[in-house]
Amino acid sequence: MAQDYNSTVNLPKTEFPMRAGLPKREPGMLETFYQKDVYGTLMKKNEGKPLFILHDGPPYANGNIHIGHALNKILKDFIVRYKNMTGYKAPYVPGWDTHGLPIESAILKSSKLKRSEMTDVEFRGKCRDFAKGFVDVQREDFKRLGVIGDWEHPYLTLTPEYEAQQIRVFGEMAKKGYIYKGRKPVYWCPSDETALAEAEIEYSDDPCTTIFVKFRLQDDLGKLPAACDKENTYFVIWTTTTWTIPGNMAICLNPELEYSVVRASNGETYVMAKELYRSVLEKAGLTAEQELWTAPGSAFEYMTARHPLYDRTSLVINGDHVTLDSGTGLVHTAPAYGVDDFNICRKYPEIETGADMVVNVNGRGRFTSDAGKYEGLNVLQAHEPIFADLQAAGAILASEKIVHSYPHCWRCKKPVIFRATEQWFASVNAIKEDAVAACDEIKWNPEWGKERMVSMIRERADWCISRQRSWGVPIPIFYCDKCGREYVTEQSINAVADLFEKEGSDAWFTHEAADILPAGTKCPHCGGEHFTKETDIMDVWFDSGSAHAGVLGTRSDLAFPADVYLEGGDQYRGWFQSSMLTAIAACGKAPFRQIITHGWTVDGEGKAMHKSLGNTIAPADIIKDYGADILRLWVSSADYRADMRISKDILKQLSDMYLKIRNTARYILGNLADFDPDAPVPYEQLQELDKWALYRFNDLCRRVRAAYERYEYHTISHSIHNFCAVDLSNFYLDIIKDRLYCDTADSLSRRSAQTAIYTILDGLVRLIAPLLAFTSEEIWAAMPHHAGADRESVLFNDIPEVSEQFTLTPEQERKWTALIALRDDVNKALELARAEKTVGKPLDADVTLFVSATAEKPFSELEGEDLEQLFIVSRVNVVRGEGEGVPGTEFPGVTVLVQASQGAKCIRCWKHDDRVGEDTDHPELCPRCAAAVKSQK
Repeated sequence: MAQDYNSTVNLPKTEFPMRAGLPKREPGMLETFYQKDVYGTLMKKNEGKPLFILHDGPPYANGNIHIGHALNKILKDFIVRYKNMTGYKAPYVPGWDTHGLPIESAILKSSKLKRSEMTDVEFRGKCRDFAKGFVDVQREDFKRLGVIGDWEHPYLTLTPEYEAQQIRVFGEMAKKGYIYKGRKPVYWCPSDETALAEAEIEYSDDPCTTIFVKFRLQDDLGKLPAACDKENTYFVIWTTTTWTIPGNMAICLNPELEYSVVRASNGETYVMAKELYRSVLEKAGLTAEQELWTAPGSAFEYMTARHPLYDRTSLVINGDHVTLDSGTGLVHTAPAYGVDDFNICRKYPEIETGADMVVNVNGRGRFTSDAGKYEGLNVLQAHEPIFADLQAAGAILASEKIVHSYPHCWRCKKPVIFRATEQWFASVNAIKEDAVAACDEIKWNPEWGKERMVSMIRERADWCISRQRSWGVPIPIFYCDKCGREYVTEQSINAVADLFEKEGSDAWFTHEAADILPAGTKCPHCGGEHFTKETDIMDVWFDSGSAHAGVLGTRSDLAFPADVYLEGGDQYRGWFQSSMLTAIAACGKAPFRQIITHGWTVDGEGKAMHKSLGNTIAPADIIKDYGADILRLWVSSADYRADMRISKDILKQLSDMYLKIRNTARYILGNLADFDPDAPVPYEQLQELDKWALYRFNDLCRRVRAAYERYEYHTISHSIHNFCAVDLSNFYLDIIKDRLYCDTADSLSRRSAQTAIYTILDGLVRLIAPLLAFTSEEIWAAMPHHAGADRESVLFNDIPEVSEQFTLTPEQERKWTALIALRDDVNKALELARAEKTVGKPLDADVTLFVSATAEKPFSELEGEDLEQLFIVSRVNVVRGEGEGVPGTEFPGVTVLVQASQGAKCIRCWKHDDRVGEDTDHPELCPRCAAAVKSQK
């Protein structure tokens, strides 16, 4: 009966599980992580190193996190972890945006509070509690993602110290003359009854009816030719917003463009752009009979027309903003309802654009008495009655139904309007050139970010920073009761900031103006001593945009400017821009050295995610089914600068990718059970195959470190997976298995392999630590360590450097490339032989290589290599000349013949060897295995 030699084989031994069980395992690991205060310890260990500051853009505290939040926070965690493992102290202070209308709306809906029965302070208290509640919810969600940071001391825009710094930013801008009050059109949400900033606008496609409206000529200043029937001549405008017709005060033409006075087939005469009138007449079912006069737009300036609905005049004016893109080339101009309209009308004293400008729409989006018969009508429902009246007046030349892109409120998702109101503005024009110049000093990733930011700053109008709401930071302006003038000075700003720092911004509502202002304050204009307070609050983008002062400028563990801001592409008109504008205005420099932008999250088909489509995936659901590390692997799996697709199929593929990395680590762990990391085989004594493996790992380190520096995480995850799957599992680990299992336990050959795989795993686990937060800690805890390693956490150890030792000469590189190519051809031949039942396992095969004359020279460089070990077969014969078999494709000129081995099989290593039986004590074993067994006694 044959002896059982299984106990003599060096089989893998590890408690590291093959099945990850991440959903169940990760929470316990997370609890231990925080019990040990790994983040706090990491900051202490890195004390004194250069600072690297990634400043967190604050998410809004009004709901559970979504997949976009997860993408954003995990990307930031990659950076923070990597920097802390490469010679920096990289603190991460998370933050939350906690003011604004969404919170007001949410608590009014959920709590059914009666706002009218509550004081401002009571209502603000409810808002504060709501925001803090979701800060706690989101904090736990972000921690569950494995994101490290100072979670116990985040920044919140509602804290007194933050609000005080925001007031100081406002004060610095006011001192420089950048803050002013003006009456001009701004985005206005009739549903929420408040002004909006550009960053709070979303565009959606809406159906509408466009109209071509005739304004009868009143006074041509004697310029039109005698052939023109002036009683039957009309300026024709085009608009998509019928409701603004009651607000028309002017008709604008481009002074440089050519305009024609054309008699149409219906006998009427029209003024339109020369390039457009034929297409407009066609829409009206008319043709042009005679072109009576052609002149540039400047020739029509100061002519007048009659308003089709009211007994008043519309002045013909000139403006460069008029184009030939659509319409008639004549722009209907209502200064109360359009920015371009307002700006061009300010150049004409005849048109009122000041405090007396008529605004016939109220804050609820309904016409006032100034609109006459339309009083009380919702402007967004006003098309039909106004259109009917225009038709009755004979003022409609043509109309058509189209779908156009229309602005909507980002909060309530309802259409907005432009409406002139008294608001506080920050002058963007005053700092525009400085902000554009600062963009040259910033690194942009992707590079197109610079062009986007510059164009948005250049095109931006002044920033409306006031909101007609309760939950936010009050605008710190006082008004003199006597003369009504605004009062804001360095002293008043300091008084408000100091008060807010002590009591928070609720103090604005609990203290009278006299209690806030320094004693003896007098109005510099009239000497008045009594003041009232502004009732508007600041735009929430001003809140979050002041974080460079409220956070970077105040916390001792941070610094201004930050090294990196990282957010989604929408923040070029949001947080990136508001931060830039406030910092340039208040501090004279940009708050960031680099901007990194990520794309949107979309479903597996590339469609945007919407609850209504049922294609959203919540991070909590992914973690419940797969674990946080799979979600983190997803973030690193594709180029985040483009839109990121996610679906169950994608997550399944990532799970397979993850298991390859995990089980490669598990295999190595199993073969290190008896290895002492402090007694490795010197590099010079390693077998050349082991040196090749270290060379390949060294190349991986080079590529991965470079990719980390470029913030290209998809390159990292795919490089690591390919290294595990191709270089290790399919090649190196497969080959050394025989050495690890069957050679004498403490033999140089086995220890050489162990030295190599320990070095690889020790470096590999540190390379993946920024990406796979939980798995890297799990591997680190399971593996042996050399004396210089910090066993407590993988984060306390550096990312491996590229080694100058782990290299191959050009000749060695060429040789190993040839060996791998030859092995690929042998494997193909073995597969064919197994399919034909010629052999079973590769070790049952003898391989004959027929080397033709054309392959002789490259093959001669492989002489002396252990080809049996490389091919994992029992015998390799080399024959010069032609022969039968499978022609090589990777190594041309060599033909591979596979035959069943005729040698006896060693029952311990399974190799076929003619020498099996030579050892009388162990006749079932080959000499190598017999020696190994004897060494164990």
